[in-house]
Amino acid sequence: MGTFDVLALAKNAIMLALLLSAPLLLVGMVVGMLIALFQAVTQIQEMTLTFVPKIFAIMFTLMFFSSWMIMKLSDYTRDLILQLPDMVR
Repeated sequence: MGTFDVLALAKNAIMLALLLSAPLLLVGMVVGMLIALFQAVTQIQEMTLTFVPKIFAIMFTLMFFSSWMIMKLSDYTRDLILQLPDMVR
């Protein structure tokens, strides 16, 4: 296994991690921005107002995208296991 193979594995793993975390991070960011805008307009500075809607939004997003995430992760793992014999040589 050469340097190129190690770098390719690392790149693929990082890209998969970014791809899997993107929907959750985007939903958290959008909900956070909407809550911040609401707090700025109404001048309500309640701490729980920032956390509870984000938690529920991320939870529903995770429920919606979980099958896709598991499928992507299992495909990556299967491909990695199938490539192992060629990498060892």
